[in-house]
Amino acid sequence: MNVKIDALNWGILMSLQENARASFAEIGRKVGLTPPAVAERIKKMEDAEILQGYKAVVSHTLTGNQLKAMITLRAFMGKLKPFLEKVGTFDEVINCYRITGNENIIMEVVLRDQFHLERFIDQLIIYGEARTHIILSNVVANAPITNRV
Repeated sequence: MNVKIDALNWGILMSLQENARASFAEIGRKVGLTPPAVAERIKKMEDAEILQGYKAVVSHTLTGNQLKAMITLRAFMGKLKPFLEKVGTFDEVINCYRITGNENIIMEVVLRDQFHLERFIDQLIIYGEARTHIILSNVVANAPITNRV
């Protein structure tokens, strides 16, 4: 399904990225549409997979995870495919990307403490060389995708 992202759809997308729990009426007031028209446009964007889901943002620190880190992995020869099959089972991994460059993988992980980090890295080293970057703070987080035309 081909859905045009016009100015109204961009307005809806911006509203949802700001607050995915906003009602159709709230969004409609912002973009100048009736609630049923907003609902129809959202449904079309969901069907076209422009809108791919809704989620809650959870604090890693308030759930007992004191560390957040980015870990890159440079896979050993023949170990990338086994790693790709395994990575989905690690509870610590909240995002994982296959990337270009010297490393093959970059993961965003949350961990209870430095001892948890050490145990996690011990699980990774059978797949390749891991490099860890502890996240000190968010400078930009969950920035909306906008119409940059």
